[in-house]
Amino acid sequence: MDRPKVVIADYDFGDVDVERGILEAEGLRVVAIQAKSEDELIPEARDCDAVINQYAHVGEKTVAAMSRCRVIARYGIGVDNVAVDAATQRGILVTNVRDYCTEEVADHVMALLLTLARRLLDYNRASHAGVWNWKAGRPAYRLRGRVLGMLALGRIARAIAVRAPGFGLQVIASDPYVDDAVFAQYGVTRVDKDRLIEQSDYLVLQAPLTPETHHFIGEAELKRMKRSAILINTARGPEVDNAALYRALREGWIAAAGLDDVEEEPAKRRHWSPQDNPLFTLDNVIVTPHSAYYSEESIRMAREVAASEVARVLTGQRPTNPVNRVRLADGSWSLP
Repeated sequence: MDRPKVVIADYDFGDVDVERGILEAEGLRVVAIQAKSEDELIPEARDCDAVINQYAHVGEKTVAAMSRCRVIARYGIGVDNVAVDAATQRGILVTNVRDYCTEEVADHVMALLLTLARRLLDYNRASHAGVWNWKAGRPAYRLRGRVLGMLALGRIARAIAVRAPGFGLQVIASDPYVDDAVFAQYGVTRVDKDRLIEQSDYLVLQAPLTPETHHFIGEAELKRMKRSAILINTARGPEVDNAALYRALREGWIAAAGLDDVEEEPAKRRHWSPQDNPLFTLDNVIVTPHSAYYSEESIRMAREVAASEVARVLTGQRPTNPVNRVRLADGSWSLP
């Protein structure tokens, strides 16, 4: 009998040695590809027992094509690139990696906020051009007493809320899915979307990508923000309407933006150029390549946990991080 087949749909780690070490030790066969579309993934996924994906989309088309898959393991927290409902209907378990980059993303948010608020890029450009003058970064404003607003108050946002008071920031957040007790525990004031948009000096998006959060920030929201406001998106690129943001930054509706992803999500494309998005022509925006989650420790953890989840499921054990409710091999149910 053939060894169970695990398809690694895509990866940007340089190799899959960590995954092979875990999976092959359990008698599993690893096939690693670099799929940028479902059409590229399906030929290998048809007869697979498991899929591990990073940026690759495992959608309804792929789920329907798989004849014996038992688990789809995501390298990361979000599962917006997995057709979870379709997988559930087919009895396919979906897992993720929880809590692996909380500290990294929270640090990244503060780094973007401080870099933009203190106008470090402006000063750096000026000094390299021979301009030695404090006015090169004007205007910059004191952080203490200003308002940090957050969309969502999940684990990462809570880590940001712990850091913010050290800079004298007042923290507000909008999250209908979190109890008042959590807001109180972290010293965060609950507000609705309108107050979040209008009161934030620094607005941080840290929510999962859902139909509700797609284009959460568009033209209407940008026009209602403070002209001195800084927008930071360390969630998913499509949560911000990039065409509207470009206009806002060019025309001064807001002051600056720090983005850890852009709307077209370059990592999910076979071919991409910064010329695809006019935001890359502006000096008042920082874009990092969806790297807020990165540290050597977090990358190692994501790889080990994703592979271990597959190994558990294919050897008849319970997963640690189930996302959906599916009947397991032993007759019990996964509990997300």
